[in-house]
Amino acid sequence: MQAHDFFLVLFLILIVARILGEVFARLGIPSVLGELFAGVLLGSSVLGIIEPNEILKILAEIGIILLLFEVGIETDFTRLKNAGTKSLVVAVLGVILPLSFGLLISYYLFGLAFDISLFIGGTLTATSIGITLRVLRDIHMENTNIAQIVIGAAVIDDIIGIILLVFIYDFSISHEANFKHTISVAGMVLMFLVLAPILAKTLSFLIHKFHGRHLVPGYIPTIIISLILLFAYLSHLVGAPAILGSFAAGVALSRRFFLPFGAFLSTNELLLDEVRKNMTPIIQIFTPIFFVMVGLSMDLKVIDFTSPSFWMMALTFVSIAFITKFIGAFFIIQSCARNNALIGISMIPRGEVGLIFAEMGRVNGILPNEIYAMLIFVIIATTVIPPFLLKKYFKAECV
Repeated sequence: MQAHDFFLVLFLILIVARILGEVFARLGIPSVLGELFAGVLLGSSVLGIIEPNEILKILAEIGIILLLFEVGIETDFTRLKNAGTKSLVVAVLGVILPLSFGLLISYYLFGLAFDISLFIGGTLTATSIGITLRVLRDIHMENTNIAQIVIGAAVIDDIIGIILLVFIYDFSISHEANFKHTISVAGMVLMFLVLAPILAKTLSFLIHKFHGRHLVPGYIPTIIISLILLFAYLSHLVGAPAILGSFAAGVALSRRFFLPFGAFLSTNELLLDEVRKNMTPIIQIFTPIFFVMVGLSMDLKVIDFTSPSFWMMALTFVSIAFITKFIGAFFIIQSCARNNALIGISMIPRGEVGLIFAEMGRVNGILPNEIYAMLIFVIIATTVIPPFLLKKYFKAECV
C-alpha cells in the first residue's frame, strides 16, 4: 500500500468511526457498536473499500493496549487484587464450560470431526476485554466491584485462551497432543506475567523520579508510547508468533503489562492528572481503530443465511456461547444474583479474540467454509448483543 492510499484509509476509519459512534450514542446505543459498524460498513461485508492489513493490525493493537492502560490508571489495584480468586473462578469456568459443551455438541450432535469440534470449542472460550471495558467506561461503571472482577477474569481468560490456541493448533495440524510445546509456551507466558508487575513498579517509580526534570515537552506520552512499543516487541519474543500470527502475538502479553503499569502510576495524583491530560487525546484516536478493525474482520458475505443447517448450528452455538459464560459467573458468591448476571453478561463478547481462533482455523484448512461462516455469525452475535444488555441493566450494583 502506498503512503497516500494509507492516509486515505486512515482518514476514512477515523472519520466514519467518529460519525457513527456519535450517531449511535445519540440514539442511546453504545458508541462502541457504532465503531464496529463502521468497520462492517467499510469492509468486505458492505462497501469493500478497506481490507485489513498488517499496518492496521498494528495500529489496532496499539489501540487496545492504550484502552487497557486507561483502565489501569483508573483502577483501584487493591480492589483488583482482592477480586483475584473470584476472577480466577469466573475465567477458568468461562474456558472449561464453553470448550466442553462446544466440543461435545459439535462432535456428538452435529457429527463433526474431532479437530473441527475442538476448534469450535476453543473459539467459544474467547472473551474480548476491549468490548466490555469500553461499555463499562461509557456508562461510568469501570470502578465498580463487578468491573474489577470482570477485568481480572478477562485478563486470565485471554492468557488461557492463547495457550489453548497453541495446543489446539498443534493437535489439529499433527493430530497429536504436543504437551511439551504447549507447556513451553505457557512457561514463557507465565514468566512474562510474573516479571510484568515488577517491571511496571520499577518503571512507574522512574517516571515519578524524573517527572518535572525534563526540559523538552512531551515527556509523558513519549515514555508511555515507547514502553508500548518495547513490550509489544518483548511479547512477540515469548508469544510464539510463528504459530499465533502477528495479530495474535501481543493479545495476551504486551497489553497485559499496561494494567499494573497504569495502576501503579495512579498512586501519584498530580502525575496522574498530567498523564490523563497528555494521553487522553492519543487514546481517543487509537482505540476506535481497534473496534473498526474488529468490524473489518467480520465478513458477512461468507454467511449463507438461506441454509437451514446453518441456522440450526448457528443458533445452537450462540446459545452455548451465551449460557456457558453466563453460568460460570454464578459459581462465585455475590451480594445478589443480579451482580452475578452482570458479570456473566460482561464475559460474553468474543470480539477480536474469537476472530483470531476462527481465522487460524480457516487459514490452516481446519475449518470448512460453512463452519467458519457459522462461527463468524456466533462471534458477531456475542459481540453486538451484550453491550445493549450491559447498558440497559448495569445501572448500579446490588449492595
